[in-house]
Amino acid sequence: MCWSATADLVAGAGVTAVGVACVTRVRDRRDLPLAALPLLLGAHQLVEAAVWDAGGGGGAAAVAWAVIALPLLAVWVPAAVWAAAPSSARRGPACALAVGLATAAGLAYGIATGPVTAELRVHTVGYRLDVPHPPVLVAGYLLATVGSLLLSGDRRLLVLGAVVAVGAAVCFTLWRLEFVSTWCAFAALWSVLLFDWVRRRPAARRLGPHPL
Repeated sequence: MCWSATADLVAGAGVTAVGVACVTRVRDRRDLPLAALPLLLGAHQLVEAAVWDAGGGGGAAAVAWAVIALPLLAVWVPAAVWAAAPSSARRGPACALAVGLATAAGLAYGIATGPVTAELRVHTVGYRLDVPHPPVLVAGYLLATVGSLLLSGDRRLLVLGAVVAVGAAVCFTLWRLEFVSTWCAFAALWSVLLFDWVRRRPAARRLGPHPL
């Protein structure tokens, strides 16, 4: 989320470009879901630009934003980490993925039963939807996304997980205060770190086809 439609468009285009660079550097198909994550984050920013242009409300753009931000990311991130992890370190990401699937089910239920609405608040957008047991779902979401990175068995992904945890806390605080939405800058930083992860993958790990 950014502080205006223009900022969302610029950030979305930039993050998407990083995503294209990540995908083109992949040589092992197991890395592809994680490398493609910036493409999803960039699309998310572009969707929110449509929310700004629509003046908020409960239209298709708001629903699409919620689908990407909530159930999709809750599954995508741990599944991508699991796919990229070495076989000896897959147990942690697999547990995070199980939590993500359960969390996504609750979030998807809230979206499906609706309504999902967006409210423009000067420099932020507030989204509203009813979900069952919000504290449990928030905890599950964090365990699935941040937890999978911390349990990945990869030093760079562990650092990325720590950056995600700290950055998300800062962004959430600024957003809750309705001061300014900085999630887009955070997504850009995360995407650059993912590009560095793709670029530095060991050559032996990147060669040859491997079954998922």
